[in-house]
Amino acid sequence: MQKTFGINHWGKFKRNKETCLSMIYNEQTWKQDAEKKKKENKQFLDRTKRMRGLEKHLPDLHDEAFSKIDCLKCANCCKTISPRFKTPDIVRISKWMGMKQSDFIETYLRLDEDGDYVVKKSPCPFLGADNFCGIYDVRPGDCKNYPYTDSGEFFDHPNTTFKNSTTCPAVFYVLERLKEVV
Repeated sequence: MQKTFGINHWGKFKRNKETCLSMIYNEQTWKQDAEKKKKENKQFLDRTKRMRGLEKHLPDLHDEAFSKIDCLKCANCCKTISPRFKTPDIVRISKWMGMKQSDFIETYLRLDEDGDYVVKKSPCPFLGADNFCGIYDVRPGDCKNYPYTDSGEFFDHPNTTFKNSTTCPAVFYVLERLKEVV
């Protein structure tokens, strides 16, 4: 017997779980779906400030999302946004590349409006044509932790999560699944 479950924002009906999950994430349409749901997702993230215990769902939803989403097919984060390069990142990466820190900064980075070092332009200069990262083993901490779908930072920084919901399909997926939990 197949398990079924209802999804409150898709009507009062029950569907096969895989059918519902495919409605949440479609590789070809997720970006348009995320754009259509921006207002709804912003309101949901604003409400999560008052909800306790939601973070306990994140590790499982993170794993579920990445069982369906292949970062190497997307790499949208590397193509459109920049991580912060903190001092330890700059030290580690420039050493790994055999460059002076000042040369690394001059070649690849700029200061943004918040005073953080970010890449000069998008896409990231370390992103290969195959969507592999050329500095993966020494990548910045922000890259290691992105998209924060498995930690409390997902809720601690709702504005960032909101922005990421139209950049990363995993963030959009986790948001949609969280809405089912509440």
